[in-house]
Amino acid sequence: MDRLDQLESQSLFILREAYARLEPLSMLWSLGKDSNVMVWLARKAFFGRVPFPVVLLDTGNELDEVYAFRDEYVETWGLSYINADCPALEETDPTLPLNSRHAARKTLGLKRIIADQGFRGIFLGIRRDEQAVRGKERVFSPRDESGTWDYKDQPAEFWDQYKTEIRPGAHLRIHPLLAWTEVDIWRYIQRERIPVVPLYFARDGWRYRSLGEKDITRPIRSQAGTIEEIIAELETTRQPERAGRTMDHDSEDAFERLRASGYM
Repeated sequence: MDRLDQLESQSLFILREAYARLEPLSMLWSLGKDSNVMVWLARKAFFGRVPFPVVLLDTGNELDEVYAFRDEYVETWGLSYINADCPALEETDPTLPLNSRHAARKTLGLKRIIADQGFRGIFLGIRRDEQAVRGKERVFSPRDESGTWDYKDQPAEFWDQYKTEIRPGAHLRIHPLLAWTEVDIWRYIQRERIPVVPLYFARDGWRYRSLGEKDITRPIRSQAGTIEEIIAELETTRQPERAGRTMDHDSEDAFERLRASGYM
């Protein structure tokens, strides 16, 4: 069994463990490379279908190619799909930097859909190597009734023993890809031939390494036009994965404030 086999096996176990213990469940689907891998794994875990809804937190400002991909693969993969509209910028915390306020719209949209649907568990496709604050996450991560995250008070997860009990009104964020790296994701996409948004592949010397909204995401300089070339690029680059996300260049504690308040 190689590394990808081990990661896949661990993620399938997490997906099935959450499905057995939490109801109702949903899965956030940003349509980026990580969440597409997560949907792919869910289809494997449950024999070709995803037995809970997938949710796009929609600011109305996603890239056009992202919406086109959604329209094709909701039908192709037979997904139960929820389009969760996010509140306006004016409803976000005015003390946050502007780029972070755009991102905070998704936090509010997530809290709204949880309140509307009563979800007790939500799958997210984040990884520990994406960003330093995400490195503090647990696989089963508790959120209180207001959706906030206390990273200083989290249950230990020894030997794949997960705490799934939650208080009424609270919920768990479940992270099946937490142990994966960016290169693992691309190698798995290559092995499984998982479809991704074409924006990841270079055109005229530019490509998107991380997908977000039009306002707060920029392409990076790259000549990687194939999966093989992306993997080769990642094996040598020292540029952070989220270099094209303008919110990550806000004040030092902005992203931690976003995550503590419920951001993904």
